[in-house]
Amino acid sequence: MRVVSGMRPTGKLHLGHFIGVLKNWKELQEKYDCFFFVADWHALTTKFDEKIDLRQNSVELVKEWIASGIDPEKTTLFIQSEIKEHAELYLIFNMITPVSWLERNPTYKDAMQQEEYKKKNNAGFLTYPVLQTADIVLYDADLVPIGEDQKPHLELARDIVNRFHYLYKTEIFKEPQEMLTEVPRLPGLDGRKMSKSFNNAIYLDETPEEIWAKVRMAKTDPSRIKKTDPGHPEVCIVFEYHKAFSSPDEVAEIESACRAGTIGCVECKKRCAANIEKVVAPIREKKAQLKNDEILDIINNSNKKARELAKEKMNQVNRVIF
Repeated sequence: MRVVSGMRPTGKLHLGHFIGVLKNWKELQEKYDCFFFVADWHALTTKFDEKIDLRQNSVELVKEWIASGIDPEKTTLFIQSEIKEHAELYLIFNMITPVSWLERNPTYKDAMQQEEYKKKNNAGFLTYPVLQTADIVLYDADLVPIGEDQKPHLELARDIVNRFHYLYKTEIFKEPQEMLTEVPRLPGLDGRKMSKSFNNAIYLDETPEEIWAKVRMAKTDPSRIKKTDPGHPEVCIVFEYHKAFSSPDEVAEIESACRAGTIGCVECKKRCAANIEKVVAPIREKKAQLKNDEILDIINNSNKKARELAKEKMNQVNRVIF
């Protein structure tokens, strides 16, 4: 069975990406035929007016995937914009997709309530679920790993596929099924959403000194004034990081000591930073060893494989329509 998933090349990867996506991808590659792609066209839906080096970002993204444990021998790692059939099928699907379907998309409706997105209400942002559909069905994806909040996107993809099949009296596409995964939401170190713009994220190539500098400033239980004050781990951001990066035994120990007031916040933070470093160190070191030429060879080989499959599917589509 085939799994297809993508990621936008909008900047360096942080711990939230590792916990929320890459750990899952590492498991999937052991069980399925995985196609993971750099969604550079998708990046343009909201970043079209920003000076982003999408080409270099794409190389760096694949480099970080591999450094994090994604194996190019087991997976196909390609660049969306290098496979022009994505755009071709996107165009055809746009011709048959009612605007009302797109306007009902919960993500689009929520975004239109935010000033940031109101200013960027372009056609590409409205129709990005159509491009997502093309991304998925070009490769006969059986499964798409998503969180619960993304179910409407895949339902729309199936609606588009079914409409195509109905209009052209064919069944050339698989109907992609969701692979629901629990997507851990790691908060930023200040309690807000983890984001580069908030400077509250730890990146996968940061040094021990950089990690400690950030963890040291993380929010803790505001009710604790002295070390001996009983703490409330459930309101502490650092404890959230312990749950993600410390062993179950250490998490239990930290929680008990915090509630009893026998561990100070500085010690708690130092232990948290050390455990984060255990995860980041091999990724940082592996990334430093990877050369751009090596990554480009991997991408080019994967692009070739993806392109062959995409061309074959588009030949089927064009025979049906024309």
